[in-house]
Amino acid sequence: MAKNRFEQVDEIQPDAILLTLKRDGDGAVGSVSIPASATGGRIPQDMVTGFAAAQDAFRNAIRLANQSKVPVVVLDPDNLWNAEWGELYRPLD
Repeated sequence: MAKNRFEQVDEIQPDAILLTLKRDGDGAVGSVSIPASATGGRIPQDMVTGFAAAQDAFRNAIRLANQSKVPVVVLDPDNLWNAEWGELYRPLD
């Protein structure tokens, strides 16, 4: 089976759900940002979840993306991405 691919970005994108990963002590946490512009008007304003365990945040981002039919992009300045989740890539310019 092909691995899922996720684009690594440096800032929120207006057309995608953003999974933000960061270091928290010895572990990793994540939050999910959903721009209203990505939902086609289904939500009236941008939404951001609180930080949770990275695995839980990843699952939440996937669930929300599947419901909204929009992609997930990843902000990962601390290189915390778990390869079991899929491939994290940067597009070639």
